[in-house]
Amino acid sequence: MPSATHLLRPDIAALESYTPIVPLEVLAARLGLPIDQLVKLDANENPYGPSPRALAAMASYPYYAIYPDPEHGRLREKLSHYVGQPPERIICGAGADELIDLLMRAFLTPGDAIINCPPTFGMYAFDAALQAARVINVPRDEAFDVDIEAVAQASEDHGAKMVILTSPNNPSGNLMPRADIERLLELPLLVVVDEAYTEFAGSSVVDLVGHHPNLVVLRTFSKWAGLAGLRVGYGIVHEEIITHLWKIKQPYNVNVAAQVAAEASLDDLEYLTGNIMRIVAERERLYEALSALSGLHVYPSRANFLLCRVLGTKDEGRRTKEDGSMKNSGSSATEIKDALAQQGILIRYYRAPELRDCIRVSVGTPEQNDTFLAALRGLFA
Repeated sequence: MPSATHLLRPDIAALESYTPIVPLEVLAARLGLPIDQLVKLDANENPYGPSPRALAAMASYPYYAIYPDPEHGRLREKLSHYVGQPPERIICGAGADELIDLLMRAFLTPGDAIINCPPTFGMYAFDAALQAARVINVPRDEAFDVDIEAVAQASEDHGAKMVILTSPNNPSGNLMPRADIERLLELPLLVVVDEAYTEFAGSSVVDLVGHHPNLVVLRTFSKWAGLAGLRVGYGIVHEEIITHLWKIKQPYNVNVAAQVAAEASLDDLEYLTGNIMRIVAERERLYEALSALSGLHVYPSRANFLLCRVLGTKDEGRRTKEDGSMKNSGSSATEIKDALAQQGILIRYYRAPELRDCIRVSVGTPEQNDTFLAALRGLFA
């Protein structure tokens, strides 16, 4: 039987796969632990889950055999009231991830340049590679702030069409100053601001969309509304651009359950806002507790996670002792991640050079955070 691999696009054949977080049942099987013993703090998920109204709406909805509304009409109307922008500027997707891909397909042809500011969300560079675009990296500084003038210079040098920035940034949790975004909007390129964590930050630039045709703001229900498993996001896009996105969007891209749950979530803001406040309070408590450990440097965060740099981690070859504690206080980030995983506590570790000695922990419930802190203190004991 003849092979077809030689027919692949060469850039796709050479593309490195994106590594996603795996679900609870897979993790439980790998670790040999029951699901209810896992403390999952590795994917910035909302530990409180969907609102009661969202769960009830999905349970009672009678038309799952019918295709969903391709224009997401009711959802966009509710979102219009939520974000203060007209429905005509709102488009929905299967998570913000789909909208990132949609924007790149609309704007980037092979060889076009896009500016990326690592360390940041890995899907930006991954999706750009799918379009055979050139990814121009403008690294962040030691505090993970963006060098705006360096971005402007890179835009001019490479004729970039697009820059994507997360605010608050993932994985560092710091906000983009509004003035910096306004400076970028002066440049002749599309500025995409990913506000996946904006509800935890209380800061947004969504009000600028109507004044700047080159601004796109992306949002999601995954974090604040606890709907990560349903995949529903949305973009706020100027009229000049959104018409072209509708042309290339898959017609039934947001499933019925996701639309129903998202609409119900917007009707249950008091409940969900209460959960946001709990997460923010726990974030601050977790920050103080982690900062008290001499082996960690904890970065301030406006999101629902904390990034920690493990100090003195030069030797990746060390191992934990038989009792699970570390051999010395200079233990590596990967050792900490692995040692916690043995106890069913899941956090994020990065292999990128600028983050190799870092771990990221999502903010869980008070009980989950206490379990994590007790285990981490034991490792540093």
